Amino acid sequence: MATAAIRALSELPAGHPCFGCDARKVAICGVLENRELALFRCMGGTAYLQEGQPLFHEGDAASQVFNITKGALKLYKLLPDGRRQIMGFMFPGDFLGITIDDEHAFSAEALESTQACRFPRQRFDEFVESRPAMERELYRLAAHELAAAQSQMVLLGRKSASERLATFFLDLLARREKMSGKTHAHVDLPMSRSDIADYLGLTKETVSRVLAQLKSKRLIRLAALNRIEVLDRDALQALAEGMGADAH
Repeated sequence: MATAAIRALSELPAGHPCFGCDARKVAICGVLENRELALFRCMGGTAYLQEGQPLFHEGDAASQVFNITKGALKLYKLLPDGRRQIMGFMFPGDFLGITIDDEHAFSAEALESTQACRFPRQRFDEFVESRPAMERELYRLAAHELAAAQSQMVLLGRKSASERLATFFLDLLARREKMSGKTHAHVDLPMSRSDIADYLGLTKETVSRVLAQLKSKRLIRLAALNRIEVLDRDALQALAEGMGADAH
């Protein structure tokens, strides 16, 4: 559930099945040469999702793997008492569906209009086994996911509400910058306030209160309902690291 490092890529000719795909810059398929990339892309199809539509449900057969090319998804598990726990969010360049189990351990649902390349799991495994560069990229991403899971444990276990939200915004900003290769100040939020609260282990009311406090301190500005502008990145970074004035 992570993206690869951004890389310089050769131009694809018009008519190539991946022509115009920006996600290639950070996706695992970016390590493939043009001809290999065409073979890989033609091996699968495309999933088109509208907001609220599932890509798959927890317990579904894990018979396909997916590479997000447009839009955003949320990943969640249903707890025995019916509550939902959001495990993360997926964006262009993210790859999901690789598991040692026969069933998906979580559900994936579109937060907005979303597209994903999808590949039969068995054919994907066979393709990767014969291409060491792609296999190495998968190992690297697995290590990145482990580090991200450990960071999330620290966030939930040790950070205050304001530190959690600051960290979340900076992570989203870093993802956008990695995708574009440019510095940005705006962060798009396709997820709801409830989704953010669930992911960060907070209540919706706490998220709204901390947002208001970050605004009053002029660390951020609400540019739109689902977009924020970071006004003071250094101060927000200090807050995320526990060195700033806490917005309790």
